[in-house]
Order: sequence, then C-alpha cells, then structure tokens
Amino acid sequence: MTLRVLRAAGRAPVPWRNGGGVTREIAVWPEGAGSYAFDWRISLADVAADGPFSVFPGVDRTLTVVEGEGMDLMVGGEHHIVDEPYWPYDFPGDRETVGHLLGGPVVNFNVMYRRCRTEAATAVVRGTVRLTPPDGGAVLALALEDGAALDGTDIDLGRYDAVLATGESPGVFRTMGSAVVVTLGPVRRYAPGTQ
Repeated sequence: MTLRVLRAAGRAPVPWRNGGGVTREIAVWPEGAGSYAFDWRISLADVAADGPFSVFPGVDRTLTVVEGEGMDLMVGGEHHIVDEPYWPYDFPGDRETVGHLLGGPVVNFNVMYRRCRTEAATAVVRGTVRLTPPDGGAVLALALEDGAALDGTDIDLGRYDAVLATGESPGVFRTMGSAVVVTLGPVRRYAPGTQ
C-alpha cells in the first residue's frame, strides 16, 4: 500500500490562460504529466469570471461545486445548471464548454480522466467510508470541511487536505462534515457473454 497526504497549503495556484481563474492541482497520474498527457487529473479551480473551458480530447470530466452559487454550463450547445453544492456533474471534456457564473465566483472540484484508459467515480460522503483502491488504480479522499481523519493513523485533515492511496485499503476515512471520494481504475474490457 502507498498512502500520501496532500495538504492544501502545498498547492500553488496556476493562472488560466484566459484570466478567468486559477487551478490548484491536487494529484495527477502519471505523476508530473502535463495538461494533455495525464491518465487522470484532480484539482480545485477558483473561477472568477465567465468564459470557455479548455477542450481535452478523449477526456471525461466531473465537476463538483464546493463554494459559491454555481454555474450555467453550456456543453456542446446545451444548458446545464450546476448550482447544487457538493453534487458531482459529469460531462465530456472534448465538447465545447462555456461557463457562466450564477452569482459570483465559485470553487469547483474537478476530476478529469482519459476515457480509453481510466474509469472514475466521484461521490460526496459524510460520516465514515472505507477507502478501497481498485486493482491497478487509486482512491483519493478530500475533506470539504475541517475535521476529517484516517482511522488508525495520526493523519488529521483540514479543509481541502486530501489522502491518496494505491494498493491495499488504508482503512476507514472519517469525516465530521462532508468529503469527496474519487475512485480511479483502469478501464475494464469485458468479453461478450461475461459479467
């Protein structure tokens, strides 16, 4: 098992080319992969202005509003109101997307994954959950509020701190408030007639 603690304080903000916000990368695989070479990438984005999203060919995305009133996303010409806090919203990252703020700046939790290589599931949880990385994959848990911990360790997490685990389960993740858990694994191909 490999377990990493990813502190919010260690994330450098990277300004967007269009000036509409900044991104703070939480984790990426392979480590150090650039914007168009990752299998998966997880980040927090501070969105300060309306504007287009970057297009990522072959990539699916999950966006979860964690601060602010949300966005009206125009994805491939269709409106999608994303205004429910802590509610993951999936959309294709290779379709033209423009975001319009509904009531001022927002902070979004973003999961991007290359659909031909990675499957990802994002869930917002409260209470306790056993973190279980899939074979050949990883699980990331990020505290959305102060007061999260990994049972049996001295790891305490504040707001936006995270843990990333591969291999065996690191145990039970316990939250005083809400947290987001992302399970990432290789794409499973099934032969016809199997389950």
